[in-house]
Amino acid sequence: MRDPRLFASLTATLTVLSLGLAACGSDEGGSEGGESEALATIPEEEAETWPLTGLEVGKGHSALDHPVLVAKMDNTEASAPQQGLGAADLVVEELVEGGVTRLAAFYYSALPSGPIGPVRSMRASDIGIVAPADGVMVTSGAAGVTINRIKDAGITYYAEGGPGFFREAGRSAPYNLFTDLDKVAEAASDGEEARPEDYLPWGSADDLPEGQPARTLTADFGAHSTSWVFQGGQYVNQNSFAADGDEFQADNVLVMRVEVGDAGYLDPAGNTVPETMFQKGAGEALLFHDGQLVRGTWSKDGPDAPIRLSTKAGELTVPAGRTWIELVPVDAANGSVTFGK
Repeated sequence: MRDPRLFASLTATLTVLSLGLAACGSDEGGSEGGESEALATIPEEEAETWPLTGLEVGKGHSALDHPVLVAKMDNTEASAPQQGLGAADLVVEELVEGGVTRLAAFYYSALPSGPIGPVRSMRASDIGIVAPADGVMVTSGAAGVTINRIKDAGITYYAEGGPGFFREAGRSAPYNLFTDLDKVAEAASDGEEARPEDYLPWGSADDLPEGQPARTLTADFGAHSTSWVFQGGQYVNQNSFAADGDEFQADNVLVMRVEVGDAGYLDPAGNTVPETMFQKGAGEALLFHDGQLVRGTWSKDGPDAPIRLSTKAGELTVPAGRTWIELVPVDAANGSVTFGK
């Protein structure tokens, strides 16, 4: 007796095969047309971007097994020559006591081949600067009150005595502390690859609204000012303390005017320690790119919230590239920004 289940199964199989052969044997385009149509439905791989520059990188390569490393570097004449600054993806310049500045140098896409420094201490200002990148700080240490606030903010840091740190012979303390970021990155790695969030809203130069000519600018912090000139397609720091050939090459300079408060303690010399109020707030933003200035505003909703930029027309994006951020006090007595054609 014929098994009806077997008969049904064979019938279904033959039907599928006949339909497949009919599709392949179509007179209109044949197998080549069918193959082309199938290939056209396969989506192309979208390029990824680095979180600290917005520059493109191959698919799957923007997630590394170490976090963003943020090194606090001295920015006075005594620090010269700074080492490793040229390898940073992004740099933030912030006010410290006495009207001078310190740098927060961000490293992620590549780590410098040699030591970096001089490495100096943290400030409470760093919470709002580092938290959006979920960064790990590289520092000489900090005052007890600052360490408590850094820990309360959930920020990890590596300090003198940790992996990679050493004192360089021939330099005077406190300007002789350096570290090897490869060793810090190894210690900070959790064995899982993850991509941090974008530090700035990245875009392209085509996205920028019309600006005004501004080939030079100076960010004044009181006792120190940083001057830039647009030449050769980049902004060149005219008074950098970096070693020759190791200067930071900026595609953009982003100035954000910020309120500055009192951190609540004095430094060893008896100076009041300022605190840049950058955990939450808003203010004027000036974006310098390609010899042009675009005016806007910045805002931040919390310590680890992203930085938002806007103009009256809507969102303002930063052209992908390496960016130097100037956190200039809004108080005219302690900070100013000047620029020229």
